[in-house]
Amino acid sequence: MVNKGKYYLTTAIAYTSGKPHIGNNYEIVLADAIARYKRADGYDVHFLTGSDEHGQKIEQRAIEAGCATPKEFVDRTSAEIKRLWDLMNTSYDRFIRTTDEDHVRQIQKIFKKFYDQGDIYKGSYDGLYCTECEAYYTRSQLVDGKCPVCGGEVHPMAEEAYFFKMSKYADRLIEYINTHPEFIQPVSRKNEMMNNFLLPGLQDLCVSRTSFQWGIPVDFDPGHVVYVWLDALSNYITGVEYDADGNSGELFQKYWPADLHLIGKDIIRFHTIYWPIFLMALDLPLPKQIFGHPWLLQGGEKMSKSKGNVIYADDLAGLFGTDAVRYFVLHEMPYENDGVITWELMAERYNSDLANTLGNLVSRTVAMSNKYFGGVVEDTGAAEPIDQELKKLVTGTYETVEKKMEELRVAEALTEIFQIFKRSNKYIDETEPWVLAKDEAKRDRLKTVLYNLTESITIGASLLEPFMPDSAREIAAALGTGLRSFDTLTTFGLYPNGNKVREGSAVLFARKDLKEVLERAAEITKKQKAEYEESQRIAQENLKKAGKA
Repeated sequence: MVNKGKYYLTTAIAYTSGKPHIGNNYEIVLADAIARYKRADGYDVHFLTGSDEHGQKIEQRAIEAGCATPKEFVDRTSAEIKRLWDLMNTSYDRFIRTTDEDHVRQIQKIFKKFYDQGDIYKGSYDGLYCTECEAYYTRSQLVDGKCPVCGGEVHPMAEEAYFFKMSKYADRLIEYINTHPEFIQPVSRKNEMMNNFLLPGLQDLCVSRTSFQWGIPVDFDPGHVVYVWLDALSNYITGVEYDADGNSGELFQKYWPADLHLIGKDIIRFHTIYWPIFLMALDLPLPKQIFGHPWLLQGGEKMSKSKGNVIYADDLAGLFGTDAVRYFVLHEMPYENDGVITWELMAERYNSDLANTLGNLVSRTVAMSNKYFGGVVEDTGAAEPIDQELKKLVTGTYETVEKKMEELRVAEALTEIFQIFKRSNKYIDETEPWVLAKDEAKRDRLKTVLYNLTESITIGASLLEPFMPDSAREIAAALGTGLRSFDTLTTFGLYPNGNKVREGSAVLFARKDLKEVLERAAEITKKQKAEYEESQRIAQENLKKAGKA
């Protein structure tokens, strides 16, 4: 495989206010699929994710949970986030925490650097603040008097703070965005940022707080802590050994600038306006691309514990398996518009695509190979014109998938891969191996048909590996072929002398009964509701004890 160079990919770091739901998990699975694909495609990939652990909301949650310190709370929550990321089989290179010592040290250096070069000044803030989003808003930005992002309450906040001179770099950022059309994707996100924030004129940004203590201290001004967004956004460089004094490590020298920041559309303002300006002030190159992905909604609504409509990845994986969950969230999310998840849709997609199309195909191919030839598969050269149609589609899929992945159209890439499996099922119907098996004179033709199926499925599984890694390896093991290197996927006929499939029919995805799925979902929802109500009761008790209620 030719080395195609470096590829540095990041996700937004998960906020440690609670357990992430499946919509949050979508981002890490999406990032992992891209990272795995790039590795298989010849890139030297570095994949960073982690947890965002400071802020007023965390301080509040720690009190509600009865924790002695915010650190105790974030240790517990960060561990839960990491558990879910690992459950989803994500291949990150580092899971950074904003409480990590190397990160804290660099944030203090960055803040001092900004101050020394005149980018930061001390003032006071008097405005409207959303604790849930850790963000200030002007009255004109509110929607029906509430936070424009989460819809929650805002309250007046007045405090001494340091401010970053955003306007100093605004024109430079506007020019950069206009001359780099690939920088913000999809284009609709770029238009939103330009029209709603940059072109009307940027206000200076509050970058420190004094009304709470849970944050990275401003070491030259006791009482101030670094505002969570300056702290959190900088993980993308501190996580690869950036040093504000000019002594950055090998990882930073090798991988920066990032090739892709993958984030949710709700935080695109912070990543496409504040973060690039911070980097300009540090005299660092900007990331090559920022992609604001859509949301995964539960039945058309944002997931909320209070609504009782939250779906968690571990509950789904417990019923359907990790790879099935990965497949669903990747396949069901459009490029730009929000996707929808329900237990019913999950079961329907599982049965139609995974059990029927893919699982049944592998099972039939293995079973026929064992039944007719003792598991040995070989190409006898008994070809017919119909074979070429199959081979053309199979060997042309890599190029199609490559284009889709370059554009980050991951759902469409998966659809193209599954065309191999659908076409292979059709090929079985067309060639009718069970009919060929009845005629001794057609024995060589039957061998070639089974060979064509085996190699087609192997190429499909090799392309599928970044998206469903365990299943792809299981398919290759069942067929006795091994997964193929990407640079061989345009060639058909690499092992004509025979391989041996596994004994017994491989059942990759056993069909799910919808009634049983919905009964299980109802049990999970009932349990979640009881747990949420109990947590709310405990939170109120702890707030009273702390004198915060």
